[in-house]
Amino acid sequence: MKSPEHQNPVAAVPENKLRIWVQALRPFSYTASMTPVFLGAALVVFLQEQARWILMPLVVIASFAIHAGTNLISDYYDYKKGVDRPGTYGGSRVLVEGLLRPSQVFIAGLLMFALSALLGLIFIWQRGIGILLIGLAGMIGGLFYTVSKRFGLGDLAVFILMGPLMTIGAFFVLTGDYSHYVPLVSLPIACHVAAILSANNLRDISSDRTARVRTAATILGHFLARWEYSILVGGAFVIVLALIIRRVLPAWSFLTWLCLPLALSNIKAALSNASDRPDLIISLDVRTAKLHLAFGVLLIISLLLGAIR
Repeated sequence: MKSPEHQNPVAAVPENKLRIWVQALRPFSYTASMTPVFLGAALVVFLQEQARWILMPLVVIASFAIHAGTNLISDYYDYKKGVDRPGTYGGSRVLVEGLLRPSQVFIAGLLMFALSALLGLIFIWQRGIGILLIGLAGMIGGLFYTVSKRFGLGDLAVFILMGPLMTIGAFFVLTGDYSHYVPLVSLPIACHVAAILSANNLRDISSDRTARVRTAATILGHFLARWEYSILVGGAFVIVLALIIRRVLPAWSFLTWLCLPLALSNIKAALSNASDRPDLIISLDVRTAKLHLAFGVLLIISLLLGAIR
């Protein structure tokens, strides 16, 4: 039997190669990694820490590179293992549609990780061994994200990597210090970024089972997977309320509750979805990404307003 690479040859070289690589990189998804980075920066301002702001652009580029590498490597392995195939919804589709070769996508993913490692050397030079440990955790987590999905740990991996870890990393690079406030404040963002993947997995339960891929949704089943998504989305608001009560967050953080109507609409769509109608929640992951962005921006604004004392 021929490998997927031979079964799906690359189509004729298109005129606009850049457009294809943009599709492969999935730029719409980068709010998931940029939000915790800017949250970390906002916490620097809120906690009135001394910072080397000249490093901020490099933090943004490094975070982009890790996320891009994760997207590309995930696409490669999902295609090779038959998770992404005609008739499914996931991935960038550049491999399924024959726009790029698997080897091209894999090498590009490794180059992105190499770029993040190169920038990491600058961070180590500036901040010492502590940032090396954070960076290694991020790179290993991104590189083996697809493997974690095979064991149903994808949601947890995303929760940690694009919640506490990226926020702590940004804060540490800027300040050279750590604060227990940072992982606490990142938890609502972590909930919503994990909810993006949860929505994706809820939609793809049937196709993932066909491909023998273990996700939290395939393990929990359709009924409980709907509740997992709902708890992640709603839990972010509960955490913000608890942190305001505990005076970890300023009262300004009630601004995030402006997103509640969108959150409730998404929860209603998930809970009312039938297992044989994944087409009805085909855009739920995109809608959840919009919620994650809006919620994150309002949380960041609330911290900046709270810094005015």
